[in-house]
Amino acid sequence: MLKFIKNPAMIGAAFALSVAGFSSLSAKSGAKPNVRHDMTQCKGAKPAVLVTLQNVRTDTGMVRVQLYPATKAAWLKKDAWINRIELPARKGVMKVCMPVPKAGTYGIAVLHDTNNNGKTDFSKDGGGASNNPAIDVMNLGKPPVEKVAFPVGNGVKPMSIAIKYM
Repeated sequence: MLKFIKNPAMIGAAFALSVAGFSSLSAKSGAKPNVRHDMTQCKGAKPAVLVTLQNVRTDTGMVRVQLYPATKAAWLKKDAWINRIELPARKGVMKVCMPVPKAGTYGIAVLHDTNNNGKTDFSKDGGGASNNPAIDVMNLGKPPVEKVAFPVGNGVKPMSIAIKYM
């Protein structure tokens, strides 16, 4: 039987463990290039996700938003993301327009790298995922793809993700 974290202070730490794999995907690593952030992509008929990030703790560091195919083989795996946007953090609420290549099923992971060191600092950084899933302790906080998957049609899908910190 799986146990779930109920203590809100521990949720951020557990999710930080789950997104540790994508700290190595920073722009410094020479991996895939970032997508240029363009809010106008969320005003047309092209597939996109308008992500509202809630609870950004500080104005320091960078926020990374990554779009993945909603498959077990790809979710939070190194270099499996489709698009990544990195933006300077803004305390409070941030809006991000994530372009989607075509209608389909996807998952989004978010990391607030508070000191922009490209690493997950468990006591400082925050994270979140599409659909704001409960964190599974037995899986080191990595939410299963079934909990983060969402459909995107030919238009813009609104989504809110709550960033959790330790």
